[in-house]
Amino acid sequence: MLLERQTQLERLDGLLSGAARGSGHVAVLVGEAGAGKTSLVEAFAGNAGQDTRLFRSACEDLSIPDPLGPLYDLARDAQWALQQAIDDRQGQRLPLFSDALDVFETKAGPTLLVIEDLHWADDATLDFVRFLGRRIANTHILLLLTARNDRSEGQMRVRRALGEIPAGSVARIDVPLLSEAAVLSLADAAGRDGQAIYRATAGNAFFVTELLCADNAMTPPASVRDAVLARAERLSAGARSMLDAVSVFPRRADAWALQGLCGVASAGQLAECVSNGLLDDLGDGYAFRHEIARRAIEMALTESHRRRFNQRALSALLEKADVPTARLVHHAVEANNVEAVRELAPLAAREASHVGAHRDAAGYYEVALREAAGLPHDARAMLHENYAFECHLIGRIEEAIAAQGEARQLHSAAGNKPREGDSLRWQSRFAYLMGDRAAADGFGEQAVRLLESVPAGAELAMAYSNLSQLAMLAERLDEALLLGDKAVRLAETLNRPDIVCHALNNVGSAEQWLDLANGRLHLAQSLEIAIGQNFQEHAARAFTNSACLEMNQLGYGKAQSFLERGINYCTENDLVTWRDYMRGVLAQLRLRQGQWEEAAAEALDVVGNDQATALVRYPAVVALARLRVRRGDPETEPLFEEMTRFLERGRELQRLAPYAVLMAERAFLGQADRQEALDLIDIAERLSPTRAVFAELASWRQLLAPDSDPGDTSGMAAPYRLLLAGDWQAAAALWAGMGAPYEQGLALLQGDEAAQRSALEIFENLGARPVAQQVREIMRRNGVSNIARGPRQTTRANSAGLTQRQMEVLQLIDRGLSNKRIAECLTISPKTVDHHVSAVLGKLDAVSRGQATAAARDSGLI
Repeated sequence: MLLERQTQLERLDGLLSGAARGSGHVAVLVGEAGAGKTSLVEAFAGNAGQDTRLFRSACEDLSIPDPLGPLYDLARDAQWALQQAIDDRQGQRLPLFSDALDVFETKAGPTLLVIEDLHWADDATLDFVRFLGRRIANTHILLLLTARNDRSEGQMRVRRALGEIPAGSVARIDVPLLSEAAVLSLADAAGRDGQAIYRATAGNAFFVTELLCADNAMTPPASVRDAVLARAERLSAGARSMLDAVSVFPRRADAWALQGLCGVASAGQLAECVSNGLLDDLGDGYAFRHEIARRAIEMALTESHRRRFNQRALSALLEKADVPTARLVHHAVEANNVEAVRELAPLAAREASHVGAHRDAAGYYEVALREAAGLPHDARAMLHENYAFECHLIGRIEEAIAAQGEARQLHSAAGNKPREGDSLRWQSRFAYLMGDRAAADGFGEQAVRLLESVPAGAELAMAYSNLSQLAMLAERLDEALLLGDKAVRLAETLNRPDIVCHALNNVGSAEQWLDLANGRLHLAQSLEIAIGQNFQEHAARAFTNSACLEMNQLGYGKAQSFLERGINYCTENDLVTWRDYMRGVLAQLRLRQGQWEEAAAEALDVVGNDQATALVRYPAVVALARLRVRRGDPETEPLFEEMTRFLERGRELQRLAPYAVLMAERAFLGQADRQEALDLIDIAERLSPTRAVFAELASWRQLLAPDSDPGDTSGMAAPYRLLLAGDWQAAAALWAGMGAPYEQGLALLQGDEAAQRSALEIFENLGARPVAQQVREIMRRNGVSNIARGPRQTTRANSAGLTQRQMEVLQLIDRGLSNKRIAECLTISPKTVDHHVSAVLGKLDAVSRGQATAAARDSGLI
């Protein structure tokens, strides 16, 4: 009997009706383990109607998730050869997921796709959910998901994935615990003590069911585990042994596997388990009624029994050719079968990496390395190298450095100089990603010296390209072009398009300051090769550097296109490091475009990720620091301290320049020493390879020291060149045309009284209160009268424009909730709440939460 679920069923019926009309949706059933999510799915799917195409799947509680496991289930039901599609698409997920959409979408009627237990999903499956969710609105598909509502890492990953789907396409449907009245009703029908059952279960549907079926009506079991074990004790010895065997199979045990595991006697034993309500007969397999029950039986096994059952399961599964490698690895690990782990874990890792599930690939290599002690040097070194590569793709750089160091030592001990040199080159790359420029240069130079002492090969070509990249990043343009050319020529003779792709990226990035057309051409060629050949990291880097080139050239529309495409590409392919770096750059672009709330959201998501390295965080930290300085928000010092620590490990111009701009802006606002800011600008000028690179800093120097000589302005972007030449009006017009209001205001500030009044209005509208105040001071010093004091407090909140999210935060502040409780209510991070609270206080010109709510009431906001 399904009680208290009518509201949820009606909501699902409405969403399915919408899908039938071509308005698809994602529905997420959320509740604690045992709340009844699966029962709700069963009831809904059972009444879906004849015209509904139904495809069901679920994630398994494996030690490491099976990449795209649920999609394989869905594909099997749809008679779609998924493995063949993966091979045809060379593991590229965007075209693969597009194929999936074509398979499941039909206009003949609605399609119901079910994926249960999403909290156990692999990253590739979550990316499929993201992909489909972003495109589902105009389809005939209802994607029905179930997930637990705990604070586990899996649930947090689910929350992040769903957060990247348009809000209008996702319906969260809570599956609450049963009420006391419902439990009393069920207990009364079964002749049991409803009050005792409710006290024991708190309304957990699965636990209620177990207690209703318990033998002792007077003394109910104290836990679900006790209830399941008590029911299992009623079985015959053979059936109990069969139940134990089934318990080592996460989610379900195929009938053929159980027959191979237990023999012909298995049929009767399985029937006994089914008749006692412990297993469900699925036709072609068997499963526990709930994962809670399976875990209760499995955890009751002794260690030796668990290993023996898993070994028998592994042996049975190995007899069938199409069993997912992830399932084999799970049983091999649980059986402590070292030889099987050594064979299967690296294979599972390669399969996971092939479909872009890099987090899972790293997990499989970890498993393999735990059993690698007896392997030959070269095999162990390869495992360490592959593990390092996967770790660096998902942002675990310190682990990548350690693993690559192990590989290097193994190659050195074996006298394999080419591989040792390649390990040095990788250590150079990882050191750079950690922000250690000196170590990156040292490892890179060591690699080239070692590799030049042996016959030239691909390792040397890549080492040249690595040094070319380091030179490009340090603005040593001629060196970057020379080494890049050497890398390209050697790589082409070796037929290594991946190295050609990498080197062209370096060359194009360096050429942007010398020959812009050639720079764009070489970057485009690099991106084309990377996409065509599925060189995922090279593609991410090409997207990043192409976007940065356009940002440098003030081509904001092109930069936005590269960033959005690149971020989507990295999200779909689990390239966390590159995705977060580009999100920081996108935050800087949003800031330029006057989209300050969007800039803050992008930056905060990256800065709030404690796993991101200093290098990856840097663009987001720059954007957030600029925003807070301009708004006069608190908590800017930690951001400046982080930037300072990063620069202490290497002063590359591309990192120093934005820091120098920030210090100049603070000095302009009276928040930092003017001379220190000018000294920083001088240092950056000496590091600049061309005058074009120095353009923005030259304009800030003029603002801080109007009598200073701007120097050679040839090659600089037009707005900066015009401003330095004294043509503030033309510069402001160009900035306005580009949609860069803050820069437009800075240009107008250097004009006449009318221009300064326009600048003041721009800064007020942006919410740049400290800058607006500085403009007023300048105007007063110039003898201007009747200067607008800014909107009143009661109108400022409206004109500044609290976003919908900020209004939600304001309302919760008014209720007296702490930031932690607000974060829980809105399912966002506490750091994001901190930013929203800061923005609310700033927009309402308040210095405390109490003042903010008082101002909001005065203005009628709450």
